[in-house]
Amino acid sequence: MSADLRGKLVVAISSRALFDFEEENRAFEESNDAAYMRLQLDRLETPARPGVAFQLVRKLLAFNTSDTERDRVEVVLLSRNDPVSGLRVFRSAQHHATPIERGVFTRGRPPFHYLHALQSHLFLSANPDDVRAALAAGYPSAQVYPESAHASEAHPDEVRIAFDGDAVLFSDEAERVFQDQGLPAFQRHEASKAAQPLPPGPFKPLLEALHRLQQAASSGSVSMRLRTALVTARSAPAHERAIRTLMNWNIAVDEAMFLGGLDKGPFLREFQPDFFFDDQTGHVQSASRHVPAGQVHAGVRNEG
Repeated sequence: MSADLRGKLVVAISSRALFDFEEENRAFEESNDAAYMRLQLDRLETPARPGVAFQLVRKLLAFNTSDTERDRVEVVLLSRNDPVSGLRVFRSAQHHATPIERGVFTRGRPPFHYLHALQSHLFLSANPDDVRAALAAGYPSAQVYPESAHASEAHPDEVRIAFDGDAVLFSDEAERVFQDQGLPAFQRHEASKAAQPLPPGPFKPLLEALHRLQQAASSGSVSMRLRTALVTARSAPAHERAIRTLMNWNIAVDEAMFLGGLDKGPFLREFQPDFFFDDQTGHVQSASRHVPAGQVHAGVRNEG
């Protein structure tokens, strides 16, 4: 019987998002792919250090049990690396006791078109062009900031994921009003439409998949838990539409922060997520000083 990914949370991740390959990447940028390949081959027996998204992946894989028929999460390497460099990636994963079995290596070609075959719920990459292409194709994707702080180890039995709202979980409909007409018009617009659910944003499918994972884990013998947070610049009265939208989707987040334009970084430092997703460069840069962060290149803020 062939393997099947249906019913699983599928995360596709590039090698630079999973491991610290910044020195190797500099060799590529300063020379060529041949220099990169030689360096990776020379270091074949040297395990790479964990990268920004490593702890997120490690914790998600902990939802799987020893009974492979009950595996709930699949992590697949999806990388522009060449197959030889891929050897080091797999060996590094093995060294760090991270059970990743599948990988696609395209030697410089854009890899995002394999997301359909993988039925991916999330694609993490340090390459912004690949992320934009994946988002355009309809897959939740984020550009990992390799310089981000690594996740706290304070919650070893809990995956913590934080999301921005507009242009991430929700569409950028309201954000466009804010950009065109300013804050008072935005507040009036959202208050008048409080009972009307916002259209879904690019990360709704991931939130749905996480919700299913959370429900499955709560009914089984899995020690890992999942905690989600909405971290948004919205404030009252615009908060109501966001809450009602989640209610309409039958999805509950564990925490919601309506910050009214306050810097998100300090609040994320307290929440201690394993990853944070936001569409705005400034918010991601602020967050990355405290927590692992990635940019969702979607919405009006990323046009042009």
